[in-house]
Amino acid sequence: MTSADKVLCKVYRSPRRGELYLYVTREQDLAPVPDDLLQRFGTPELALTLALTPDRTLARANTDEVLAALRERGWFLQLPPLPDAGIAAIAGRNEKLPRGG
Repeated sequence: MTSADKVLCKVYRSPRRGELYLYVTREQDLAPVPDDLLQRFGTPELALTLALTPDRTLARANTDEVLAALRERGWFLQLPPLPDAGIAAIAGRNEKLPRGG
């Protein structure tokens, strides 16, 4: 593996929506991220800094897609997983759970 295969990146979490993460290169940080995305994302909270390589496995994102986005535009947005239909139905009937809006 060469240093060209590795991208040093920062991962920020959104304070507005759980499981919404923004990957950026450590070098450029948030500079290439569009202002309208940052406004919707909220004030980014640093979750971690890592060396991303093609052989590294990410929990909910495809490493190749993340690396390509970081190299092409300088950022990657990881969206929350889609809710399970069964769990969503149960949550919809549960009066004690907060309602999304």
